[in-house]
Amino acid sequence: MVDSLRDQLLKSGIVKQLKDEKRQQQPPVRQTPPPGKGKPQHHKPKPARTQEEIDLAKAYAIRAQTEANERKRAEQESAEQARLKRERKAKVQQLLEGNALNKADADQVRHFEYGGKIRRLYVDAAQLAELNAGKLGVIQNAGRYVLVAQSTAEQIRAIDPHLVALLVDPSASGGVGEDGVPDDLMW
Repeated sequence: MVDSLRDQLLKSGIVKQLKDEKRQQQPPVRQTPPPGKGKPQHHKPKPARTQEEIDLAKAYAIRAQTEANERKRAEQESAEQARLKRERKAKVQQLLEGNALNKADADQVRHFEYGGKIRRLYVDAAQLAELNAGKLGVIQNAGRYVLVAQSTAEQIRAIDPHLVALLVDPSASGGVGEDGVPDDLMW
């Protein structure tokens, strides 16, 4: 039977000699224990940081702290603004309770400009005359227009002037036409 070349080389001992020679040429491999067992492994120490790297790290830390302080301050200001807005809204709501003069059976329309658009409010004849004379005012509250006495409108103006939709100044030079519509709203 014919042996393979490998088998023949193993029998002759030549292959064993080559392996021994290779082992002698290579440095012996040290077996190190797994980390945490035996001697601690020595790592190369980190190179010392330069002054430039230290300054840069300090600058980043200062910037991060400053940004965090600014965010915190902005959140506090936002919370304070929201609290003030809630307080103003509650005061206005309290003033409007029982002081609304809107009538469900009102048949006349009073147009007025508010927020860059022409708005309308239904009033009766007596209310229209008082509204045009400045004795009544219109307040915008929760998407509705509420007819109130002039004193209530002035109190609400002191709290939040943006809510006063219409308050005619009786000392204004503009007059009221025969149909009860102020001259400045004739179109």
